[in-house]
Amino acid sequence: MARIILADDHQMFRHALRALLEKETRMTVVAEASSGDELLDIVQRVAADVVCMDIGMPGMNGVEATRRLLATQPGIKVIGLSAFSDRQFVMDMLNAGATGYVTKAEAGDELIRAIHTVRLGRTYLCPDVAATVTNALMENIQMQAAAPRISSRERQVLQLIAEGHTSVRIAERLHVAPSTVEVHRRNIMRKLDLHSVADLTRYAIRNGLVSVSN
Repeated sequence: MARIILADDHQMFRHALRALLEKETRMTVVAEASSGDELLDIVQRVAADVVCMDIGMPGMNGVEATRRLLATQPGIKVIGLSAFSDRQFVMDMLNAGATGYVTKAEAGDELIRAIHTVRLGRTYLCPDVAATVTNALMENIQMQAAAPRISSRERQVLQLIAEGHTSVRIAERLHVAPSTVEVHRRNIMRKLDLHSVADLTRYAIRNGLVSVSN
């Protein structure tokens, strides 16, 4: 019996997934989390085999939650869930340790197949994502290196800025000095050629770091 935790900030989506998965005789949903922080608390108390992880959760996003989860619970399999099949987010999830990735548009039979596959120790990518990863691997390495990229910590800061947090509040959440947050902000703007908080927010929404419905 596969013991599954659903981590997604949209309650209706979680409930729909629960109803879908619990129709399977070999699957049971043992817990639900609405944020990365809540998930990390739950896994200390509830045994699980698989976490279905939304990428765009508020606060701690799914990439960082995956990294932290697997640092303490390496036996758990993580399947990334997102409305987006953007290359960078797929690769970030896989690099964080996820062994599956399914777009929310395909989170029906594809998710069930993904759960069965990752429990066997294999990687599962839904068709849209598999095409994205294949294209990424075929691209020229030099072209990839030339593209602007932001670090994991910069991505955290960008997400929190887009969610409306002040530099002081971001510093408190990340346990750093406000001046460090300002350095990250300037570096993000320079790397992405953006010039205001509004630009940063639009970029974060466009790339799935935050949800417009949150």
